[in-house]
This record gives sequence, structure tokens and C-alpha cells, in this order.
Amino acid sequence: MIRNYIKVAIRNLLRQKGFSFINIFGLALGISCTALIGMWVTDELSYDNFHQDHKRMYRITSTLPDMKVHAAVSSAPLGPAIKNEIPEVEDAVRITGYNRDLIQVGDVKFEEKGVIFADSNFFKVFTFPFLKGDREKALLNPEGIVITEAMARKYFGSIDVIDKTIRKNNKDDFTITGVIANIPSNSHLKFDFVHPIRFLARTNNDFKNNVWDNFNYYTYLKLNDKTQQSESAIDNLEQKIQAIYKKNEPVVKVEFVLQPLSKVHLYSNFLADIPGHGNAQNVYIFMIVAIFILVVACLNFMNLATARAARRAKEVGLRKVVGAVRPHLMGQFLAESLVVALLSLVLALLIIYIVLPYFNTLGGKDLALDFTNIQLIAALLGITVITGLLAGSYPALYLSGFVPAKVLKGNFKGGGSGSLFRNTMVVIQFAVSISLIVGTTVVYRQLKYIQQLNLGYDKENLLYVPMTGEMWSKYEALRGRLQNNPLTSQYSFISELPTTSSGATISVEWKGKDPNTQPLFYNSAVDENFEEVFKVTFLDGHGYSENAKADTANIIVNEMALKTMDMPLESAVGTKIRVWGRDATIIGVVKDFNFKPVQEKIGPMFLQRNTWGGYAIVRTQPGETENTIKALEQICKDINPSFPFNYNFVDQDIANMYKSEQRLGNLFNIFAVLAVVISCLGLYGLSAYLAERRTRELGIRKVLGASGFQLVYLLSATFTKPILIATAIAVPVAWYGMSQWLTGFAYHIEIEWTIFIVAFLSALIIAWLTVSFESIKAATTNPVKSLRQE
Repeated sequence: MIRNYIKVAIRNLLRQKGFSFINIFGLALGISCTALIGMWVTDELSYDNFHQDHKRMYRITSTLPDMKVHAAVSSAPLGPAIKNEIPEVEDAVRITGYNRDLIQVGDVKFEEKGVIFADSNFFKVFTFPFLKGDREKALLNPEGIVITEAMARKYFGSIDVIDKTIRKNNKDDFTITGVIANIPSNSHLKFDFVHPIRFLARTNNDFKNNVWDNFNYYTYLKLNDKTQQSESAIDNLEQKIQAIYKKNEPVVKVEFVLQPLSKVHLYSNFLADIPGHGNAQNVYIFMIVAIFILVVACLNFMNLATARAARRAKEVGLRKVVGAVRPHLMGQFLAESLVVALLSLVLALLIIYIVLPYFNTLGGKDLALDFTNIQLIAALLGITVITGLLAGSYPALYLSGFVPAKVLKGNFKGGGSGSLFRNTMVVIQFAVSISLIVGTTVVYRQLKYIQQLNLGYDKENLLYVPMTGEMWSKYEALRGRLQNNPLTSQYSFISELPTTSSGATISVEWKGKDPNTQPLFYNSAVDENFEEVFKVTFLDGHGYSENAKADTANIIVNEMALKTMDMPLESAVGTKIRVWGRDATIIGVVKDFNFKPVQEKIGPMFLQRNTWGGYAIVRTQPGETENTIKALEQICKDINPSFPFNYNFVDQDIANMYKSEQRLGNLFNIFAVLAVVISCLGLYGLSAYLAERRTRELGIRKVLGASGFQLVYLLSATFTKPILIATAIAVPVAWYGMSQWLTGFAYHIEIEWTIFIVAFLSALIIAWLTVSFESIKAATTNPVKSLRQE
């Protein structure tokens, strides 16, 4: 019986080639879109799950309750104290943020960004695969170092490098004690070199003096296998951590929250966090988009199948007369649906194979279509079978329910219920399409708003180099070279770039401060050229002078700092405040400028005199960018010959801050277009069917004097009402969804009503263009041909 079902299904597909192509191609697009989004979402949700005990691992995050500021870092002594005092904790490990160091082997040297320090139990807690060396002992030697396979091959040409030496920053030699596999792409930690934290502890003040109120380290806990991980148990654990901290640091008010390791990647919009995290909101958006697109593809199939019901009405009637029962007929139509779905899967796999490299580029992924991956193949087959059954369910019920007496007498008509169903499907399809068009427009406008937002300083033409090696110790020579060259004479030295400012403190005191509050002040260090190079605006006072020594007792604050201190602008300059226990006099008030992504509001900030380096910033002259880069490269090579020359632009860094949003916009564009294409495929098939059904009516109207335009309008107008209803449904849904997305930005656009008008008109014009071909064809048909049989 099943074999017969399949034979009949293939025969019907071949008999109606155009109808079959629309169905198969539409479903293939739906399946391929869903599969691509599913692969992307699965990858996002899989972060850090490869660690052996990831379900028992947590990261400690910190919260300042007064300012509602959340940070990913904690103090150096906290981790060991937790391990020693809380029995539920099996292990605790601390790591630093990424360092930028010069790595050298023989004559081969490169500046590497992925260098971290970690406790000796790092590879016991995080189970990155070891290729060479002993996992337990690799970080016991303070002069040891563990590297990735890629770095081993880069510097030595093989992974047989145990006990070989690496030199760092032209002064420190480290012995390779281990080689690990390259860090998986779905790890929130992405590093290439791991030093023992004991090496850092020799000179670092946080370790030497057991400093509890300086938050510089990422601390991870591994709970023992007997510890409950219910919400109440975790709350209790957080309170114990709170008690340990309060016992050692009773002044600073901090609350601690344990973040599951599996949530670090998607739920980490924290101060001083490790870069490169994802966004849970984007994942949920694309999950919904995937479901919508698949639904639109299924509706196409159902719509076209029911629309062409009249063509198969006599077939159903004859089958019933000769003894076919309704379950058999339903089986036949479901078999046809599954055949279409399986053919669509084959085409979808071809589409995925072709577009996957481009999708990886847009999505920032390295996904692969692995046919040996049983889970992936099972998922694709599952989606296909479910899609086939769902898409074929209504047609099977609808077509198998025809009454033989009516259809064989020729009295069968599509019926109002069929027409209502088709219109409902069109409404749903275009509601989804209009929602995606609105979403695409809002994302585009927000990205454009970010690009054009006045940040409070001029971000264009700011070229910078990190001050590595001997650059700061030769500050006067560097300063003189920059000043004497016309191409680099507009320069400044700043401790942190505006895109990476993460330094913050609560150690700020002023007259009249409430002793019960501990607001967080961000801080950075600048020099006397800051105002000229960055083109910031001073509301009162002035910047620093050339006398750095005299300026160490002075300080510059922003507008938000004055609001936080409840200090009037008119009397701010000359007022003394205490920062880190030292007196400082306010000499200038700078207009607020964005030193954080636009997702975050501008906070209180002070700028101190730069006395330790950071970055050399040069404002390039229009049309002289290339020459300025060459001039700066020569200066850096002369001043700092042992280190390679590296440069970048502030505006490029700002653009990189919004890569996630840019990817969202690009993917939204593609899937919105595909949703519209799938809807239009169904609409085209439906218009062809309706034009065919109304051929004789159009012939009579033409004989009675109707013009071609009137006939085209008559057919096109049939779809205008469903699109109006679709717009009414899509507007509140799209407005709510995109309003929620925009709440993630402290500075964002307002959703204007014109966006919905444009989306409606776009959908309407696309629909009219889609149906116009068949409408014009029907309207221009010779009435003699259409009325010949009457």
C-alpha cells in the first residue's frame, strides 16, 4: 500500500510540474532557513558544554547595589577563601584578562593577544584536551607555560615542544610544560598561552598584600557532586560568599551572584567582562524567525493543496465509490506531502551547502554541514517529516472529506470554508513577512543611529598604537619625535581607549557625601593634549598643563560626576575631593562623552593625569592617513625596535563593538527577504489557480466591455484585503518585539509610524507584482477561447 501511495504521489507531482516546483522550492527554502538558524542557535547554546563537569561550574560576578552596576570580576583572595571555608565548593580557580605580549622563539617573534595567567588547577577545572604534557602538573612551575597546538606549530612547526623555551617581552624565559588542543569555537575563554598565576603573584600587589577591595580577576567555582543546585541552594551559597567577603572587607558593599558556566556566553553584559560574548535576546529572536519561516513554508503547501482541491475532487469521489475509506485517502495525501518534504530536504541540503560559507561570514561562525553527525541528520529528517505531516494534515483532512455524490455530479465547488482557509493562510504569511520587514527596518535605523550618534568627541581619523616595550620609558624622545613631525603633531597619550574603558572605583569622597552610598566612578588617564586631539568640550575650567608633576594633584570630572556628587557646575572648579585617599582639586568639567557602548548610560567619570602610558593617539590629517601610518611606524621602530608595529583606528574599534548588532541586521535582511519570497511563491501559485478558475468570468466581463486594467485590478484586489488584515496583526506584534529589543540600548531610536506604512506598502506592492503576471495573462486571453465551451 505504501509503495502504491508513493507511486501515485510521484505521478501527481510529474503531472503538475509548476505546482510541484513551487511547493518543493518553497519548502526547501523554509527547511534550509530553519536548518541554518537552528545550527547557529545550537552553536550559541552549546558554549562551554564540552567541559566534563560544566553543570557544576559557576562564575562569580559582583554587584554594587547602590549603582546597580554588575561586574564580571572579583578580588584575588576571594577564590581561595571560598575553597577553604565552604565545603560545597570542590575547587576554585582564578584567571586574568587577556594580555598583549611579545612572544619570541629564536628569530620568530609576534605580538600575541591571547595570554592569560591562571591558578595551577586551571586545567583540572576546565577540561581542555591535552596533547602533550601532564594536566595535573603543567602549571605548577612558576616559569612554565602551556600553549595551544596552533601556537606550537606557529613557532616550532610541531607539537613536540615540551621543555622548549619561549621568551616573552624580550626579558622573561618560560619553559613549555604542556600543549593543548586549539580552543573550541564554542568556548567563552579564547586564549593561546597560559602562565601560572604564581609568577604574577611575585610582583602583583593584590597577591602580595591580600587586597580584598580591588576587583581584577575572573573567579570560577566547581561545586562538589553532592551539592544541590536548586535556586535556594545557590542563594544560600551566595550568602556564604557574601559573609566571607564582609568578614575581610567590611567597608565596601558588594553582593555576589553565581553565574552558571553555560550562561556566561549569552548572559554577560557586565563591566570588565571578557570580550566576545553573545546575546541571548538575539538567539530568541532567531528561534522565533526560524519557526515563522517554516510555518510560512508549510502554509504555502497547505494553501496550494486546498486551492487545487477541485482538480482532485473527482479522483477522491471515484476512489470512495470503488471502496477507498477515508483513512486510506488521508494516507495517500500524507504520503504525497512526505514525498514533497523529502524532495525539499534534498534541495535544502544543496542550498545549505552552497550558502553556508556566506552564512558563516555573516554570522561570525565556523559551522559545517557534517553528514557523519547523526544528531544533525536526525534533526534535519525530524524537521522534514514533521513539516511534511503538518503541511499535509489539513489537505488530507479536507480532500478526503469530499462527498462522492456531489463531486461526481459536477456540483462540487471550493466552498466558503476553503476560501476562508486560503485567505487566513495568506494573512498569516504576510503578517510574518511584514513583521520581519519592520524588524529589518528598525535594526537598520538603530545601527545608522549608532553610527551617526554624537559621542561627545570626534572619533574620525584617530590612529593609535599601544605603548609596548620601551615606549613609555622613552616618553620624552617619543613625544619629541611626534611633535616635530607635521603628520603626527596632533598626538595624545591616554591610559585606555574610549571603547575599552573599564577602570572604576568607589574610592571617591566629597563634602556632603552620604556615608551610606558607594557610587562607582569610572576613570581614565589623559595628558595635556586630550582636549585638542579628541575635540571634547569643556563646560568649565581647563585641561592639564605640560607640567605632569604639578598636575598629579589635579583632576578633571564629567557632567555625570557633578550630578552624582550633587555639585553645581558654577562652583565645581577649584573644589577639592578625595580619590583613593588622596586630595585632588577639580580643574575642569568636561561635557559627557561616551566611553561605553550605547547599550549603557554614561556614568560618573574622572580623568587623572597620565603618568604610566597606555596608548599613543594621533589625529591624522584629511588625505594623509597612509603617510601618517608610515611616519608613525618609523617613529615606533626607532624608539621601540624590539617590538612589532601595531596600529588601529578608534572608529574601527567602535564599529567592532556593534558586530553582534550588525550581524543581527544582516541576518534579519536575508531572512526577511526569504520569508517574502516564500510567501510570494505561494501567492503566485494561488493567483495562477484563481485566474484559471475565473477564466470564463473574465471572458464574459471582457465581452461586456471591461478593460484589461479593470480585469487586472479585479484579480489583484482579491489579495489587498488579506494584506490589510495581516498589517493589522503584524503592527502590534512587531512594535512590541522591536521595542523590547531597543530597551537593550541606553540610547536608541523611537519606532515611528512611517516604518509600518512602508512595511505595508512594500508587502502590498510585492503582492500585486507577484499576482500581476497571471492576472495580465488572464486579462489578455481571447474571450473566444475562454467561452468556447459555454
